[in-house]
Amino acid sequence: MNVYRYPENPVISPKDIPPYLQGYEVIGVFNAGVIRHGEEIILLLRVAERPINHDPKVGLSPYYDVESSSMGVHKLKKGVPGYNFSDSRGIGTPDGSLLTSISYLRIGRSRDGIHFAIDDRPALFPENQYEIYGIEDCRITQIDDTYYINYSAVSNLGITTCLASTKDFSYIQREGVIFHPDSKNIAIFPQKINGKYYALHRPSSSSFGKPCMWIAESPDLLCWGNHRYLMGCREGEWDEARIGASCVPIKLEEGWLEIYHGADRNNEYCLGAVLLDAEQPWRVIARSRLPLLKPETPYEKEGFFGNVVFSCGALYENQRVKIYYGAADTSTCYAEIEMTDILNGMKEVG
Repeated sequence: MNVYRYPENPVISPKDIPPYLQGYEVIGVFNAGVIRHGEEIILLLRVAERPINHDPKVGLSPYYDVESSSMGVHKLKKGVPGYNFSDSRGIGTPDGSLLTSISYLRIGRSRDGIHFAIDDRPALFPENQYEIYGIEDCRITQIDDTYYINYSAVSNLGITTCLASTKDFSYIQREGVIFHPDSKNIAIFPQKINGKYYALHRPSSSSFGKPCMWIAESPDLLCWGNHRYLMGCREGEWDEARIGASCVPIKLEEGWLEIYHGADRNNEYCLGAVLLDAEQPWRVIARSRLPLLKPETPYEKEGFFGNVVFSCGALYENQRVKIYYGAADTSTCYAEIEMTDILNGMKEVG
């Protein structure tokens, strides 16, 4: 696959973002939703911050305290039986996992799509019981004059998907929970299809099967039903362990093109594509044989969680797909791929 990576990637790194929380440090700016708004490109960035730890004998886990409307920090002593500190992303406890950082959404604005000015304050910060461990991985879908933002809200209740909306990105209104735990990677189609809204999603089960892609429909973007299995993992291939929607689907003459992510058994995350029927989007027409984008550069292979390229947003302009992607759960990078190359690299599904 002929991929153009911006030579000076990453376009945004943790060092470019001053922390919002006092006593915290920014460890990741990645997995951004993207949309063109007027003459600007808007990135709704996931910013991950963690409390600065001065005591190597304890692990810290931040959370939003709903009752006090302020941040709190769990302090967990290392070496206690039943607690696992081996994963830098979280702490295993007898009652479940806790995160070592908290994420929220922050806006980046650019005229050229490369150089971004980052807002000083969050666009969306945890504020309710569904968001106490953070807000993650949003997608932005424009329908008419409204921009709909869906995001993962993380709490001890599980990972729900919530919806928000805005007309201008100066004020964002929360609309509430639209997918219950644990369904992630929601990508809402940018127009109705035969009178209904559609969304891709990825339910997870702790008992059976692998995380696969499903499709649901809605009359109003709030109530979702008629859930159908869309496609699954492929044994022995780059997407053998888990898959999920990445970007908002792109409408083509050939159908709906979806950039999706997949991981193998070694947790290497890549991006691929699937073509869905224009009128029956639950029908898969073709699918990438090989990844469109895979971890190859040092900034994709090394970071907070290495060997990861993961996207939540792309623009389709001048016959090119312009992908903004998270690299190693650390930074935001930019790449372009010709649409003809994507379509030529797909295999029809019989």
